[in-house]
Amino acid sequence: MVEFVSVEEAKQRLGLRVVTVGLVPSPWSEATKGILYHKKIPYVAARLTTDGPAVKAWTGHTSAPIAVYENDAPRTGWAEILLLAERLAPTPALVPANPEDRALLFGLSHEICGEDGLGWARRLHGVHVSLAGGVGFPKPIAQYLGAKYGYRGDNGEAAGRRVIELLGMFARRLKQQRQRGSRYLIGDAFTAADIYLATFIALFDPLPNDLCPIPDDFRSAFSAMDDATRAALDPVLLEHRDEIYRRHLELPLTL
Repeated sequence: MVEFVSVEEAKQRLGLRVVTVGLVPSPWSEATKGILYHKKIPYVAARLTTDGPAVKAWTGHTSAPIAVYENDAPRTGWAEILLLAERLAPTPALVPANPEDRALLFGLSHEICGEDGLGWARRLHGVHVSLAGGVGFPKPIAQYLGAKYGYRGDNGEAAGRRVIELLGMFARRLKQQRQRGSRYLIGDAFTAADIYLATFIALFDPLPNDLCPIPDDFRSAFSAMDDATRAALDPVLLEHRDEIYRRHLELPLTL
């Protein structure tokens, strides 16, 4: 179970400190926690949700996750945090040693975690739907997220199409991998890409409440989908999520 402390206490600790989004299963934060759990890297966590001003004063950042190791500069990018974890605990490796598979891992992971990736596009489209009066985030939250993810009004529909394309691409890849006998995205091994895909499915269908206890209004906002997105959420994506959590990640979530 994740040990949560105040920001002030985290600043005084040695070793690895991580700031996460609290109360909801933000996939960037949950992926970081999953990586550290799988590698058995000890750390303490502070919640951005309840202590935002103190987090900014400490790290200079207002978004999570943030990883602070010893006296290093804070790390905020998904790839930076993954590479730090690989350095702190080289085994079990979550980045393949084979150069081609390593390149594939970072490419697929960017399409999940990076700018214009699955999470980014899902957020943009959710903002678009919410501000247009559809089911989704309350208006103040939608406006905040819109500013954060670069919503302009004219890019919301394109973001929705991007989500559908990416869901289709990952579903096809999982099916191809299963046909060759693998349950994972890359080769025959569990990698960080599997963690990223499993955690980012929360943006469409969070784990059930006994495993992921979140307020009903947030669950509704995370789960809101139009018909085209719902059709693109192939069952193989949910099966992969459930299998990755069951085999490799901590349950229930500590938010």
